[in-house]
Amino acid sequence: MTKEAGDAEIGCRVENGGPSIPEITVLWITAGLGCDGDTIAMTGASSPSLEDLVLGNLPGLPKVNFHNPVLSPSCGEDFLKPYRQAAEGKLDPFILVVEGSIPNEENKKEGYWAGFGTDLVSGQPITTCEWIDKLAPHAWGVLAAGTCATYGGIHAMEGNPTGCMGLADYLGWKWKSKADVPIVCVPGCPVQPDNFMEVLLYLIRQASGQAPMIPLDEQLRPTWLFSATVHEGCDRGGYYEQGDFANELGSPKCIVHEGCWGPVVKCNVAKRGWMGGVGGCPNVGGVCIACTMPGFPDKYIPFLEEPPGAHMSSAAIQMYGKTVKTLRAFTISGGNKEPEWRKRTKKKSEGETGDQE
Repeated sequence: MTKEAGDAEIGCRVENGGPSIPEITVLWITAGLGCDGDTIAMTGASSPSLEDLVLGNLPGLPKVNFHNPVLSPSCGEDFLKPYRQAAEGKLDPFILVVEGSIPNEENKKEGYWAGFGTDLVSGQPITTCEWIDKLAPHAWGVLAAGTCATYGGIHAMEGNPTGCMGLADYLGWKWKSKADVPIVCVPGCPVQPDNFMEVLLYLIRQASGQAPMIPLDEQLRPTWLFSATVHEGCDRGGYYEQGDFANELGSPKCIVHEGCWGPVVKCNVAKRGWMGGVGGCPNVGGVCIACTMPGFPDKYIPFLEEPPGAHMSSAAIQMYGKTVKTLRAFTISGGNKEPEWRKRTKKKSEGETGDQE
């Protein structure tokens, strides 16, 4: 984006400081290869909640018209109407949200892998790929929700018959929308609710001239959400440092030996929790299986087995950790005792001096 375009974007506000556009539409496609888990997870968000977004409870936002096939009260042609309008370039602006892996519709002679709605002329199903091809060029921005849509996920495991992939593999990693916005990936299996809603809110503010270009890493993830590892925000990190590892599930200690990939996985769930700051895989005893990573699941299976590098790193930390734990035990022991002068003494009688017993 040029400096002039960036300045225009940041300065694009109405005089009263409100949004530069009166309304924006969110078109959500769940017809990729998936389980609708990201849609369901998103209903548990609170920062912001979906209700706050669509009911206009957030100051300064344009009106948000939200369309999701799982949550919509409409169906059939009533539901498809805004999608058809957008595909014809008659709906602007809108953000396209894609959930589920994108299948390869060219790897077979007949049939189709995924789709929704039918062509009004031919009566044939409209594939998910066709919808993406028609909608993406007209979208203000494109947002991939969950690991299936971002990087392929479970369905893209080696040997799968669908040849499916993530949205960036389908459109191209350098693809940008007509507003010069890259594909935005919010991975997770399913996506962490507040992570997704926070990013959607950011894009709506950006589209309405109230935020700069969203910062993304090389994997197109928002940098403020995916710059740290699970381990760096984990409540069990102190046990790892002291070389204190769990020997079975259910222990409060570090669970690296039980199959946790947290030290090498970019994800904030250990710090953010799941709903309302509560939960999150390692916080409730579950090992991290690296579901936010582009290499998931192939590079992290079999699950619930100690990661290859964990044995060497934990063996090294145990030597250091035992020493640290011992030294800290001395410090804790001293700190657990009050200073000697904090005690009740007898009142001195007349004639007594401070040197007397």
